[in-house]
Amino acid sequence: MNPTHIAIIMDGNGRWAESRGEPRAQGHVAGAEVVRQVVRRARERGVGHLTLFAFSTMNWGRPSDEIRALMDLFERDLIAQRPDLMAQGIRLSVIGERAYLPPSLRATLARVEEETAGLTQMHLTLAVSYDGRRDMVEAMKRVSQMVADGQLHPADVGEPLLMNALSTRDLPDVDLLIRTSGEQRLSGFLPLEACYAELVFTPRLWPEFTVEDLDEAIEEFRRRQRRFGLTRAAS
Repeated sequence: MNPTHIAIIMDGNGRWAESRGEPRAQGHVAGAEVVRQVVRRARERGVGHLTLFAFSTMNWGRPSDEIRALMDLFERDLIAQRPDLMAQGIRLSVIGERAYLPPSLRATLARVEEETAGLTQMHLTLAVSYDGRRDMVEAMKRVSQMVADGQLHPADVGEPLLMNALSTRDLPDVDLLIRTSGEQRLSGFLPLEACYAELVFTPRLWPEFTVEDLDEAIEEFRRRQRRFGLTRAAS
C-alpha cells in the first residue's frame, strides 16, 4: 500500500552550497528546483498529502542575509509555481507562525491558498516558521479557552479534541517521514502527527535528492509491516 501522507524534512541546502564553494543562498535555489520535481512525482504516485518542512522557528537564528534571500526566493517561487499547482490540481496550505514572515510573503501565501483551495488531486502543505511543540501549546490554549468559556468539560478533553486543535487538523497522520542530509531526528516536525510514521533517513543533501530517491523511500515503506504496537500475529 502506498503512503497517504508523506512528510519531508528538506535538510542540507546550505551545506550543499558550501561544499561547492558557493553562497548558502544558492543551495536554497537548487533546493527549490528539487521541491518542484518531488511535488510533481508525489502527485504522479497518487500521494494524497505531502507536507514539506521549509523553515523552522529555530531557523530565524540564521544570518539575516540568508533569511532575506530565502524569503525572497520563497515568494518568487510561489508566484512562479502557482500556474503549475493549478494545472496539476494541487491545493496549497501553510502551517506555522505567519506573523514573523514578511508582509508581502504573507499576502502571496494567502492568495495562493485561496486560489487553490478547491483543488483535490493532492494537498501540499508547507511548514514555514513552524515548530511542533509551539503548535501543541497553541492548541492547548484553544482547548483551555473552550473549557474556561464553559463550552467544554475537562473530562471531554481527549486525543481527538487536541488533534483537531492543531494547525494540521485537516491532515491525516503521517505515514512516511523522510529526512535528508544524514541527520536522524525530527527537529520539532509534526511530533504528534508523525508518532507512528515510518522513518526513512538518507545521506543525500536536499539539492541531491531525486525523484528516484522518493520512489525508493515509498518502496521501502511498502516493504515494512506497520503494527501500531500490536504483535505480528495481531496485525
